[in-house]
Amino acid sequence: MSTMLAAFRGDYANALRLHLDSPSQTTLAEGYELGRRALVEGVSILDLTEHHFRLLDREGLKSEAALEFLLQTLAALDVATRGFLDSTRSYEQQRLRVEDLEGRDAFRTALVESLQDGFFVADSHGAITEVNSAFGALTGYGPDGVPYPQPHPWSVHDSGYPDLGATLTTSDTARFMLPVRHRDGRRLWLAVSTSTLVRPEDHEQIYVGTIRDVTAEQDAQARDQAVSQLATAVGAATSVIEVLAVGLEELRRITGAEAAVVSVWPNRHTGPELYMSSGEGAPSRQVLDAQARVLLDRARVRPGRTMFAIPEGAASSEGIVAPLAETADAALWLRFAAPRAITPGDWALFSLLVGQVSLAVQRARNFDQARSTSLTLQRAMLGPIELPPRFSVHYEPALPPLEIGGDWYDLVPLRDGTIGIVVGDCVGRGLSAAVVMGQLRTAARALLLRGAGPAQLLAELDTVAARIPGAMCTTACAAILDPVRGVVRYSSAGHMPLVLAAPGSKGRLLEGGRSVPLATFDPPRRPEATTELGPGSTLVLFTDGLVEERGTGIDDRFDLLADELSGAATLLPREVADAVLSRLRPAVGYDDDVAMVVYRQPPRALHLDLPAEANRLSAIRRSLAAWLTGAAVPHELALDLVAAANEACSNSIEHAYLDGALGRVLIVADCTMAQVTVEVTDAGIWRPQPEDPGHRGRGIAMMRALTDELIIDNAGIGTRVRLIAKLPAVAVTAAGRV
Repeated sequence: MSTMLAAFRGDYANALRLHLDSPSQTTLAEGYELGRRALVEGVSILDLTEHHFRLLDREGLKSEAALEFLLQTLAALDVATRGFLDSTRSYEQQRLRVEDLEGRDAFRTALVESLQDGFFVADSHGAITEVNSAFGALTGYGPDGVPYPQPHPWSVHDSGYPDLGATLTTSDTARFMLPVRHRDGRRLWLAVSTSTLVRPEDHEQIYVGTIRDVTAEQDAQARDQAVSQLATAVGAATSVIEVLAVGLEELRRITGAEAAVVSVWPNRHTGPELYMSSGEGAPSRQVLDAQARVLLDRARVRPGRTMFAIPEGAASSEGIVAPLAETADAALWLRFAAPRAITPGDWALFSLLVGQVSLAVQRARNFDQARSTSLTLQRAMLGPIELPPRFSVHYEPALPPLEIGGDWYDLVPLRDGTIGIVVGDCVGRGLSAAVVMGQLRTAARALLLRGAGPAQLLAELDTVAARIPGAMCTTACAAILDPVRGVVRYSSAGHMPLVLAAPGSKGRLLEGGRSVPLATFDPPRRPEATTELGPGSTLVLFTDGLVEERGTGIDDRFDLLADELSGAATLLPREVADAVLSRLRPAVGYDDDVAMVVYRQPPRALHLDLPAEANRLSAIRRSLAAWLTGAAVPHELALDLVAAANEACSNSIEHAYLDGALGRVLIVADCTMAQVTVEVTDAGIWRPQPEDPGHRGRGIAMMRALTDELIIDNAGIGTRVRLIAKLPAVAVTAAGRV
């Protein structure tokens, strides 16, 4: 037995005897301390219990106090034993838990890595703390580089989109699209789906999410949108020039090109026409032309929908070139500001855009051909006519680009010097109305040439219209104008009234001679009316398209027309037509065809009696020019007459009154339908032209050159210079502005 165990047993026996002699809490406490000592010195519970009962048997000590002392001693050993067991059990539980967590972590890792989508975990500040391999494959930033603090290295900072971390922290769950920059520089689009969680061990808010590459879908959507924008931009264009003006600008904007150039070869005998859209700082057109010719000429002979980069086969391209149409007479060049790589997606986009421009150009060419055909038809129906002086006509269709309809006009000079005028409007519009119009116009012209008056003409047109399909309810106005007598005789078949405006006065409606439209029912007789045309007055005949506007009363439109004609005397008939059309044109354009005839009655003769002074010449020129405009003399001829009259007046002022007498000069201007005459008369002395006039004396030659006829009468007192100019007929094509 060891010394330590023997000492313990002796001390235990002494303490037990003291407790049995005088039991107390102090003696019990001594027993508890002996239990703790046994725990320290390695005395087992078995040794302690055996020694206790041996003492009781040897000394005959048996009592409840002895058992109480033993239990108190064993209490310390019992607490330690339970603690050990609890610790052992806790250890086993922790060990099992750790093994379970390790298994669960391995399972989670395997699960996350098996995802085809990129997976990430972010902390409450938006920093990415965990990613899977798929995340790294999508962005170029894998698990080895975590954490990725904000701003994230894949962020596209100039795109207008927030950073991924900033987007995470704005909501608990989210789905959004995000552009990113791959580590290798490629731009990608990711579909991001995120959720918010709370970590149980530290209650920190975290974000978990997945990413998926949707670049292909986004590029396809962007291509569709770009093509739609371009198609919309060129959709309203109806000519090749309009298509290229709008389409090249839109094409350059969509592709980010520095310049877009199209070369069009109209025919085999002329060089190409160049159209260009360029941004600021782009090379000048002259520089661009020299470089573009060879490339565009190569491209136009290639099959349609083929493109090639410049330079061909290089890693980066300065631009692309492509033919524009199957007819191999147009080609496109897109020039980039700096060389760039062209991806398959770029090629797909360029192909779609070039295809849209090609279709728009081809459609515009078809419109041009249709327009040319329709104008030829319209001119054949209305006829290229030569208007008498002082007339102007205008036809404006409401259906561009075909530009044909059922409105018409006709002017027919008659044998007695009068002029027949017919203005009509068939029901409907477009080609069918134009066919009806052509037949009625031909019949009306024949009736005028046969000598029919206005009422008789409309009465016989009733019979004609009744036999033409679609001619029923046609409106028409027929008039016989006598410029010499200054009267107009007219009749109306349900048509718009004539408008007559005296110089300086508003126009007034001529509403006499009115009856029903053609071929509606047989009237007893068609009425006629006659109105005097005052000197310098303006007469206007028109179809209803001029004065009809949705939402506006026709009386208001008539008043607007009458007001515009108050200044007609200061304009040529052609200018009157332009002013009226401009003043009455609705904001959305005319809803119906417009046909218009404008006539100017010759004004009263001009009389000027002025002192023969040089400072009077400017006033003479101004007065004569204004009178010539009122007489509907074309501007070029008026300038010649003013210059010739100025020379005649200068001669009178300078040479007729050299003897010092204060003389006068008389200017008289008058006109007929065929000619204008200006007379300059003085009471001075005629001075023959010297044989050598020097640098002067060219006035007579100039007057003779500027007029059709020059007559100088110097017999008797004074000199009379007569300047005569013939008024030219106005040659027009009917389907156009005159």
